[in-house]
Amino acid sequence: QVPLVESGGGLVQPGGSLRLSCAASRRAFSINAMGWYRQAPGKVREWVAGFTTGGATTYADSVKGRFTVSRDNAKNMVYLQMNSLQPEDTAVYYCNNFPRPGGYWGQGTQVTVST
Repeated sequence: QVPLVESGGGLVQPGGSLRLSCAASRRAFSINAMGWYRQAPGKVREWVAGFTTGGATTYADSVKGRFTVSRDNAKNMVYLQMNSLQPEDTAVYYCNNFPRPGGYWGQGTQVTVST
């Protein structure tokens, strides 16, 4: 089983929405300590959202109020609901341990916000 598989990306117009999914191997990851990251062209990877100790969620200022992270413990899945998308949200999105990502990264899922 591939440890991390992200999906759900695509091309969307500004103001649109997408829902990303992350399937995590139970043997390698605990979704209670996972989050989302993104890497835009020419930029370093940055964190977007994640679960903190106790199950609370935290968000980067740039996405606060627009993105929502959630999880399904039964399926070992993590999701990222993205609303009011803007061109600056264009990036490859990844899931990983949060707040300290591990060395393994999945292939990510491309999100492109454009007219």
